[in-house]
Amino acid sequence: MLGLIRFCSSMAAAARRLSSLISRSLSSSSSSTSPSSLLFLRGGSCWGRSLSRYSTAAVVENPIIPPVDVKYSKLLIDGQFVDSASGKTFATYDPRTGDVITHVAEGDAEDINRAVTAARKAFDEGPWPKMSAYERSRILFKFADLVEKHSEELAALETWNSGKLFRQAAKDEIPMFVRLFRYYAGWADKIHGLTVPADGPHHVQTLHEPIGVAGQIIPWNFPLIMFVWKVGPALACGNTIVLKTAEQTPLTALYAGKLLHEAGLPPGVLNIVSGFGPTAGAALASHMDVDKLAFTGSTETGKTVLELAAKSNLKPVTLELGGKSPFIVFADADIDRAVELAHFALFFNQVSSVIILSLVIGFIPQKPDVAKEPLFYGSRTPSNEEGQCCCAGSRTYVHESVYDEFVEKAAARARRRTVGDPFKEDIEQGPQIDPEQFEKILRYIKSGIESNAKLECGGDKIGSKGYFIQPTVFSDVKDDMLIAQDEIFGPVQSILKFRDLDEVIRRANSTRYGLASGVFTKNIDTANTLSRALRAGTVWVNCFDVFDAAIPFGGYKMSGIGREKGVYSLDNYLQVKAVVTPLKDPAWL
Repeated sequence: MLGLIRFCSSMAAAARRLSSLISRSLSSSSSSTSPSSLLFLRGGSCWGRSLSRYSTAAVVENPIIPPVDVKYSKLLIDGQFVDSASGKTFATYDPRTGDVITHVAEGDAEDINRAVTAARKAFDEGPWPKMSAYERSRILFKFADLVEKHSEELAALETWNSGKLFRQAAKDEIPMFVRLFRYYAGWADKIHGLTVPADGPHHVQTLHEPIGVAGQIIPWNFPLIMFVWKVGPALACGNTIVLKTAEQTPLTALYAGKLLHEAGLPPGVLNIVSGFGPTAGAALASHMDVDKLAFTGSTETGKTVLELAAKSNLKPVTLELGGKSPFIVFADADIDRAVELAHFALFFNQVSSVIILSLVIGFIPQKPDVAKEPLFYGSRTPSNEEGQCCCAGSRTYVHESVYDEFVEKAAARARRRTVGDPFKEDIEQGPQIDPEQFEKILRYIKSGIESNAKLECGGDKIGSKGYFIQPTVFSDVKDDMLIAQDEIFGPVQSILKFRDLDEVIRRANSTRYGLASGVFTKNIDTANTLSRALRAGTVWVNCFDVFDAAIPFGGYKMSGIGREKGVYSLDNYLQVKAVVTPLKDPAWL
């Protein structure tokens, strides 16, 4: 998850990022390989008219200096921070300005091999898998305490490197990170097998064993949250890990890795390699001594990861991939509430936890005090503030009887959205992650205009420095338009009209994705029908992006394989062994 390339910097560096196959996780997700995608050739970075005035004053004129220093920028292998074998480094960038934050060690195949060797030795010979599950849980609990202690530094690094809002990182994501690690620490000593009755005189038991060395590749949009989604269950089950960070955002994972070792993690159990997809990512996916692979990223890259895993040692693979989630608003909905929730679902604005909870129970405060609002686990997602999320409600279906009212209010809400420096308290939206993502979003906006969707607001970049895009709303969107088919991964809301229940079910399911969905209605029968009819891994009813440590997350169809979070995630990192022993003259069977 590494930094942002300076917008007008070296085209060679840009080309290398564009060519990345493995670790452009979630960023360039899902552009279809159909002929229609060919229209996205490199072109101008701005077109169309800005239809409204946005609160974008002083976007980057005086960026706040982050209150943190970069302490860790080398590879973490066998408990030590080391240079890459080649000695190469690469720059990680501040998406607010395109300026270099620091240079990070560039791992490649040789470094992956070093990391896998350390992980294999730690698993086969080291204390981690042989340690009591209780002792492992104590280390994970201590790590969670250390993260709380260093939360301000981690939040500042996360904002500086990814462009997400500082208050989001500090008040939502770091607490959720801690909650998740404590959740998995609690599971560590509760993993066990079963005693199975047999038809004959045999004692049969099952053992749930760690799978071995786990290779993990995480994306740039939620660096810390994706770290815990992967690392937490793998460590709780007793595995060792080689983690490859996204090239855009490596800094917080390295910091977290240092804290884990401070908590008592033995050397070699967690190894972190920063680098690029075609080198480090491909080497990890195809390594013959990696026993398990987990990847979060685009569907196209997920296919490549799966192929490399199959062609090497047929290692099992967990994939959390792209999405084009429907958000369905019925005629009986409270339109004001539906507009606000749909705005959150797509733009992932920094609506406070109390507002999201209020949207669920039916009350919207007029002006929340962000500094005082409580944090409700499970009532609010750790969301990215620029629409950069795989489960964004990016197809907003609205019943024809309330369509015009909804569109008018949705556009008005987008115009009020404040865009600027994510370190500032009054900002709702920061920059996109890097120039590739920035330009890709603008090309999709151009496609929407050329497809005759109606541009209600937005449609342009903001300023000349950094990667800021106006919140954009399209109406009169049709299902065959690219903006309704492809995962844009940016602040672009597409609003479609529907007539009845059967129609919207058919249209909502007419996608290659199946990650998530939202239903907004007062009718329990409608909600129940949609909950079962929608082909998606999650259905949120009268809420959106409700994430809790125990709620599983994953997709149907081309949105992935397997589940993250909750008890289901433990299955990804365990082997089940049957042990059968004869019984001589048993008293009972």
